[in-house]
Amino acid sequence: MTNGSEPALLARELVLLRAKPGSKEDAIRQAAQMLVAGGCVDAAYADSMVRREAVANTFLGEGVAIPHGMGEDRHLVHRSGIAVLQVPGGVEWNPGQHAHLVVAIAAQSDAHITVLRRLTRLIQDRSRLVSLFVTDREQDIVGALSEDTPAQAGGKPAADLAERYEWTVAYPAGLHARPATRWVEIARSYASRVQVRAGNQLADAKNLVALLGLGLRAGDSIVLSADGHDAAAALARLKTVINSLTAQEKADAELAARRRAMPAQGWKAPEAQPAVVGIGASPGLAIGTVHKLSASEGVVPDQPVSLSDGGALLHEALRATRLQLKAIEDDTGRRLGAGDAGIFRAQAELLNDTDLITLTCQLMVEGHGVAWAWNQAVERMAAKLAALGNAVLAGRAADLRDVGRRVLGHIDPTLTGGTLEQLPDAPCILIATDLSPSDTANLDPQRVVGLATAHGGPTSHTAILSRTLGVPALVAGGAGLLDVAEGATAIIDGQSGCLYLNPSAADLDAARAYIDEQQKARAREAEQRSQPATTRDGHRVDIAANVNLPDQVSLALSQGAEGVGLMRTEFLFLERGSTPSEDEQYETYLAMARALDERPLIVRALDIGGDKQVAHLELPHEDNPFLGVRGARLLLRRADLLEPQLRALYRAAKAGAQLSIMFPMITSVPEIVSLRETCARIRTELDAPEVPLGIMIEVPAAAIQADALARHADFFSVGTNDLTQYALAIDRQNPELAGEADSLHPAVLRLIRMTVEGAERHGRWVGVCGGLAGDAYGAALLTGLGVHELSMTPRDIPAVKARLRGTELTALRALAQRALDCETAAQVRALDGADA
Repeated sequence: MTNGSEPALLARELVLLRAKPGSKEDAIRQAAQMLVAGGCVDAAYADSMVRREAVANTFLGEGVAIPHGMGEDRHLVHRSGIAVLQVPGGVEWNPGQHAHLVVAIAAQSDAHITVLRRLTRLIQDRSRLVSLFVTDREQDIVGALSEDTPAQAGGKPAADLAERYEWTVAYPAGLHARPATRWVEIARSYASRVQVRAGNQLADAKNLVALLGLGLRAGDSIVLSADGHDAAAALARLKTVINSLTAQEKADAELAARRRAMPAQGWKAPEAQPAVVGIGASPGLAIGTVHKLSASEGVVPDQPVSLSDGGALLHEALRATRLQLKAIEDDTGRRLGAGDAGIFRAQAELLNDTDLITLTCQLMVEGHGVAWAWNQAVERMAAKLAALGNAVLAGRAADLRDVGRRVLGHIDPTLTGGTLEQLPDAPCILIATDLSPSDTANLDPQRVVGLATAHGGPTSHTAILSRTLGVPALVAGGAGLLDVAEGATAIIDGQSGCLYLNPSAADLDAARAYIDEQQKARAREAEQRSQPATTRDGHRVDIAANVNLPDQVSLALSQGAEGVGLMRTEFLFLERGSTPSEDEQYETYLAMARALDERPLIVRALDIGGDKQVAHLELPHEDNPFLGVRGARLLLRRADLLEPQLRALYRAAKAGAQLSIMFPMITSVPEIVSLRETCARIRTELDAPEVPLGIMIEVPAAAIQADALARHADFFSVGTNDLTQYALAIDRQNPELAGEADSLHPAVLRLIRMTVEGAERHGRWVGVCGGLAGDAYGAALLTGLGVHELSMTPRDIPAVKARLRGTELTALRALAQRALDCETAAQVRALDGADA
C-alpha cells in the first residue's frame, strides 16, 4: 500500500537507469547530485555520504547498497527523499561485493525505514530484484520501493499461497498475544511458508509482531495460506488450532463480562474531587505519598562498532535475555501462578521477531551502534503497535518495550536504568509513564500500595499482575498524571480509576475507615480458610494441596490446606539431569513430612511416561506413550526405580513421617497385588511401620472395576485429568482438542460415581487430586457424588472451601444426580448455582 507522502520520497525523476559509475565514490556522488537536484539535500551532503563510507559499511546485500550521510549532518537534509542509481554492470562496493542498485537516502526522521523494509523484502525475492537491475522502466523501481506488501507479477495486489483457508476472526478480543503465540508455534513446526492476509496486508505467520501488527479485530475477514511440501498439513493443523482456541477466548470474554457486570461497591470521597481520572485496572483503595518513577530508558548513546562485533553482541544479549525471562517465568509461576507466568513466555516470543532483528541490523548497517539501533527498532515497532487503536495491542507495545529494555541492559549494563530500588521507606503510590510487567511482578505490596500509569490499558499484563498482587491500580491516566508533585499525599481508587490529591482530613478518615473494613473482611476470609470445609448440614470434606517439593508446603498451609493429597515425586527426577539416590529421596520425603507437622501426606510413586519424559532414564521411544509403559507399568518393569523409592519412603515412615503411598495408572488387580508384595518385602527388611497403600483411578478400567480393586487398596484418588482423556479418547496435551477435554462430561462424572460406589463396598475412602477438585463448582459436584477428600493447587483452596461451606450435602447430592442425567458437559455447566 502507498500513502500520499511517498511520491515525494521517491519519484521517477530520482531514478537513473543504466548508470556506469567509475567507482563507489563516483556512484555515491552521482546519487547525491540527484538528491540535490530534487531539493532534498544541500550540496555538502555528498561529502557527508562519502565520509559515512569511511566509518560504516552500507552494502545491504544481494547487490543493493544504501549510502547516506552522517548523523550529525542531518541539518543538511531539506526534506526526506531517496535517489536510486541502477548499475546493470555493477560497481565494486567492497572487495568481492558489487552493487547494482545504489539507493541513496536522505532522511529528516524515520521515513527511510519504510524503504529499508521494502528493500529487505526485495532481497528475499531474488528474481524480482534481479529484474530491477536491468529494467528500462523507472516506474518498475519506483513501484518496487513503494509497496508495503510483496508485489505480485503484473502489479497485482497481495496474493495468497497455494493452500488457502478463509476465516472470520471469532475471538472477542481480536488476535492478541496469547492466541497469536500459539499460531506462531504451530506455523514454525512446519517447513512450509505460512502467511496471513487481511485485505492487502500480509504477515508472516511465523512472526508474532507481524501477526499482531495486522491489528485483527473480531469480525475481520482473513485468509491463511501456505506453500511448500507440507503446506496442506500445516494449514489443516493451523485451522484446527485456530478454531479450538475460539471456545477458550469466548469463555474468557464471558467471564470478563460477568465481572464487569458485577455491581461496584466502591469508596466515595466525602469532599475531594479526583485530580486524575484514568481506567480502573486493579480494585482497591490505598493512601500513600506519590513517588514518580523516572523514565528508565534515558538517552541511548550511538557508538558504532564493526558489524561482526555488533552482531555477536546482539546475539549474546538476546540469548541472555531469553534465559532471564525463563527464570522470571519460573519464579512468577511459583509465586503468582502459571497463568501470570505465561506473560513472560509470550514476551520471550517477541525476541524471535525477524522484523525486529532485521530493522536493528539495518540500522547497524547504516552505521549506528548496537544499543542505539536496538532501542530505535524497539521504539518504532512498539509505536506501530500502540498506534493501531487497540487497547490489547497497546499492551503488547508495553511488553515489547519491557523486553527491549532487558536486551538493552545486556548490550550495555550502564543502560539498565530503573529506580524501583530507590523507593521511599513509607508506603507510596507509584506513578509512571508505564510500568513493565516484569517490574510489576517484582513489586513489594508492602512498599508500593498503589500504581498509576499515564499509558496502558485494563487488559495489559501490568494490570493483570497488579490484580494478582492485590495492588490498587489505574491506567491511562494521561500526560497530566506525570505533573503530579513528588511526595504529595494521595488516595488511589483502583475500582473507579481515580487519583485524589491533597485529600482533606474527612477524605482521609473515610478512606482509612473503608480500608480498615476491607482488611477486616480479608482477615475473616483468611480465618475461614483455616476452617474446615463443612457444609451447613454438618458434612465435612477434607481439603488438601497438590505440591512437588517441601518448600511449597508453607504456601499450601497458609491457604488453608489440611495436608498434602498429592506429592508429585516425578519432579525429583524431572528437574535434574540424573536419578536421585535413595538417600536424597529419603531426605526430601522426611523434610516434606516435617514441614506438614504430622498432617496427612500422600506421596505418589514415580509417575513417568505419557507427557512426562525423563531423558536420563533412557526409556525406549513409544509411538503413543499415553497408551504405553507409564506409571505402574514402568515401576513394575524397573525395579531400579521402584525399590529405591519405596525404601526411601519406608525409611521416612520409620523416622516418624506420617505418610501414605499411592501408585499411579493402575489398570488391573495383578498390578496392585504385585506392588503390595514389593512394599511388604521392603517394609519387613527395614522393620518399618505399615503405611496406607492407595491407587490412582485414572483409566476407565479402574473405575469400572473399582469394587475389585478396593479389596487390595486402602484408598482411591481420582486423577480427573487423565481419566477425562482416556474416557473421551482425547490427548489432553493436544491443543486442537483441549476445549473438548472437559472433566464435567457426564461420562467422566459417571465413572467417578462408579469409583465411589465400588470403594463403599469395602469401606474405602475416595479422593480427587485432578484439576476438577480445584474448581469450586467441580468440587461441589464431586462432594455430591460422594468424594471424601479434595486435593488441589493451593490458591484454589479458599474458593473451594467457601463454596462447600455455603451449601448443604442434600443439595449437592441432588445437584450431582442432575449432572449425571445430563447429556453434555455444557448442560452440566449450566447447572452451576443450583446447589445454592
